[in-house]
Amino acid sequence: MTELPIHQVLPQLKMALSTGTAAVLIAEPGAGKTTQVPLAFMNEPWLKGQRIIMLEPRRIAARSAASYMASSLGESVGETIGYRVRMDSRIGKDTLIEVVTEGVMTRMLQDDPELSGIGMIIFDEFHERSLQADTGLAFALESQGALREDLRLLIMSATLEAESVAELLGSAPVIVSKGRAFPVSTHYLRSFGLDEIHRGTAMVIHRALAEQQGDILVFLPGAREIRRTADELVRTGLGHDVVIRELYSALPAEKQDAAIQLDAAGRRKIVLSTSIAESSITIEGIKTVVDSGYMRTEIFSPRTGLPQLITRRLSKASADQRRGRAGRVSAGVCYRMWSEEEHRHLQEHTTPAICESDLAPLALELAAWGTRDPKQLAWLDAPPQIAYTQGQTLLKELSALDDSDSITGHGHDMARLGLHPRLAHMLLRAQEMDEASLAIRIAVLLQERDIMRRNEAIQDQDLRSRVERILSYEQGSQSYHSQDRSEEAVIQRMRQEIKKLHAQLDIAYSTRGDLDLCGLLLSFAYPYRMAKNRGGSGFLMRSGRGVKFPAMQPLSRARYVVVAAVDDQGADGNIQLAAELDERFLDKYYRNEMESHKEVIWDAVSGSIRARQKLKLGAMVIKEQAYPNPTGEETALALLQGVQQEGLGLFQWSKAALQLRERMAFMFRHERDGSWPDVSDEGLMDRADEWLLPYLNGLRNRNDIRRLAPGTLLEHMLSWEQKQLLHKEAPTHIRVPSGSMIPVNYSDPEQPFLAVRLQEMFGLQDTPRIAGGKVALTLHLLSPAQRPVQVTSDLSSFWRNGYFEVKKDLKGRYPKHYWPDDPLEATATHRTRPKA
Repeated sequence: MTELPIHQVLPQLKMALSTGTAAVLIAEPGAGKTTQVPLAFMNEPWLKGQRIIMLEPRRIAARSAASYMASSLGESVGETIGYRVRMDSRIGKDTLIEVVTEGVMTRMLQDDPELSGIGMIIFDEFHERSLQADTGLAFALESQGALREDLRLLIMSATLEAESVAELLGSAPVIVSKGRAFPVSTHYLRSFGLDEIHRGTAMVIHRALAEQQGDILVFLPGAREIRRTADELVRTGLGHDVVIRELYSALPAEKQDAAIQLDAAGRRKIVLSTSIAESSITIEGIKTVVDSGYMRTEIFSPRTGLPQLITRRLSKASADQRRGRAGRVSAGVCYRMWSEEEHRHLQEHTTPAICESDLAPLALELAAWGTRDPKQLAWLDAPPQIAYTQGQTLLKELSALDDSDSITGHGHDMARLGLHPRLAHMLLRAQEMDEASLAIRIAVLLQERDIMRRNEAIQDQDLRSRVERILSYEQGSQSYHSQDRSEEAVIQRMRQEIKKLHAQLDIAYSTRGDLDLCGLLLSFAYPYRMAKNRGGSGFLMRSGRGVKFPAMQPLSRARYVVVAAVDDQGADGNIQLAAELDERFLDKYYRNEMESHKEVIWDAVSGSIRARQKLKLGAMVIKEQAYPNPTGEETALALLQGVQQEGLGLFQWSKAALQLRERMAFMFRHERDGSWPDVSDEGLMDRADEWLLPYLNGLRNRNDIRRLAPGTLLEHMLSWEQKQLLHKEAPTHIRVPSGSMIPVNYSDPEQPFLAVRLQEMFGLQDTPRIAGGKVALTLHLLSPAQRPVQVTSDLSSFWRNGYFEVKKDLKGRYPKHYWPDDPLEATATHRTRPKA
């Protein structure tokens, strides 16, 4: 056997797990950890004939690792070495090493927490930090601590920061193996936007073909970009000695194997791959890597409660992983489609899935495990509380959890299906209706990429169209003639999954089903995404969120739809997939969840109240009719709403009412004991239910409001003592020396003033004061023609200093009037001259 770097540390690793129950192995790419470590432990005494389970993050990696190990033993897969992945299993009675994907491992733990017959669990490529891997480790640690002290746990990774995971494992030893990597030279290029990435990538591939030898591995964000790049390469011309291979999870196994192996005809191979090729698998013959710099991932939006598939820049750690694929067999080259400056700003590590995923599946797994609170388990990164709580809320809506967050019998049934809780609930409800076959196809369609091509001429977001298409394929009435080369692979995967789910539900395979039920079945999965048409292409979901179709189509005219997929952009998201919901089903299946609302509101257009009775399902109004006899309290509250909307201008304010309000504002400002009401617009609106609401009973419209006397309403806000104090401290009028009663102007509560003719103030030494003498009135001294000649708050100073200048001017303009030399000794008058 060829000596691999991992062989140098295997004795140390064996010693660690013979004396302890956990270890961390950091092994660089090319070290051989995936294929050599499980084999090294097969005959360890502590294993005692028990099995080794190795978790791989992807199906292709699981199959590839099992195949390599089996061949190294001279056996076929299914003998000593086997694998179990979704929809495919090759395990025999003598199998000692099982390579499984993470979802399979979770089911094994749930079915048997003691892991009977299993002596060791290996978590490979743990740096990818998938949600299932984190969950599996949390369960395994609890199983080890409570039930299986002898269970060995080994974490293997290429780039993981070992200290934190070693601490999680109880200060487990960390063993490091150098990889067998050759030098890789790196070329930084310019970056390309997503809309032109296929053209940019094709240009770089042509350059690499001209400059380098050997096969080329190209990283692209998803299957769509892979197909467009392949088409661009064909369009721009490739030699007969070059072959294109595609590699992504939706491809059938034989096409994935063709991408991994050397070309049988000896041609140069261009492998267009998603992130699936970053680790775990070795693609033979690769000497050059072209990295687009993008990755596609699903994140959870707490704002909408919906998952969102996004394309974003990769992390530095992922970039290094991709670069390393070029140096596995010899010195290599990496072309990075971004600049060195851009590289410096990349995130160091990829965000763990647990931090940004939809956590409803995790909440269901934990509930099935018997854990209500994730804090009871050990995590490298604890689930975010907001997303986890939203997941629990969804599970309660689906009847999977009770009010105490404990799993129900229905929840256990959902968990056993191994699907997203939404889909599991839908299948179980459909099975009760004898429509499981139709629900199975809907579930499978929702888990795969859209089989209706985005570039088709007619906009079609209708789920029913997809169901009809998959049924046509199954029934043999439609053949594969699409230019979309991956559609056949997707269809084949769907057909396998459809048959598997029929078997899992223990029902006979069938292609029958009432397609008119598509919307109803979808509503079981997405109960809060039922939506009512509100005109055009817009809909209002039960949750209260607005959504719309990106373009007019037959489904735009539906009265009700159920939205299966919606983007997370803007106030009204674009519907990506939906089905029509027959209104009859709302009453039959959701009547108990509807609520009757009597709505009495202010109608600003008519200036009156509008009374309606509505039957609502969440934010959707299912039925609406007139509400003929609203109560006095209901009408009063609606009128109060009208005042709050339109403001205090709805009232007819007399001069006396305005002055009363201003006087009360003055007392509020100057009597700071907190007992005086705030009569500003804001203050009155805040307390409108106290001073206004009791007087609205029996009123109906704007005219009725205008007949109210606002001054009287304000006066009712005051106690008897406050009314007396208001009269004393903020008088409406002041008697001046002439005997006239002059109104006090309180429009500025900081500076109330008297507007009075100068002649009426003769003989008054000091400025009049209010508020118990604390506030001097500002005097607007007027001419005989009522025009201001002086403004002062110090009358005594005016008589001494300003009067004589004013007198000269007034005497010249009003010679018949009385202008004494000594104003303090003169007689005040409101006439031209005082009476003799």
